[in-house]
Amino acid sequence: MKYRLLISLALAFAGAAHGAEDCESLRTRIESKIAAAGVARFAVTVVDANATAAGQVVGSCELGSKKVVYERDVGPVREGVAPAPASGAPSRGSEPILTECKDGTVSVGGDCRKQP
Repeated sequence: MKYRLLISLALAFAGAAHGAEDCESLRTRIESKIAAAGVARFAVTVVDANATAAGQVVGSCELGSKKVVYERDVGPVREGVAPAPASGAPSRGSEPILTECKDGTVSVGGDCRKQP
């Protein structure tokens, strides 16, 4: 889906440029990008990395100790955001996950293991 691609690209650039960015400013930036893409009802939350949360994990922060979760079609309609046209929903997990690893590096795909 167009929005997932926009979110993934935004997170890729945001995460690479701001290694250990605090979670609240990252969450705010992600919300801005999603609203700019025309999504009117959504929630972006930050939870502990080990916590279970409804929605799609779209990144992590605080050196991997927290994760950023995106849910669509929840919460109130945001003012000034025109609803985007509906299309077929892609399967979850089809987009790579941007992850900030505990050593401060950023991984696309959610794999922080060291490469030989």
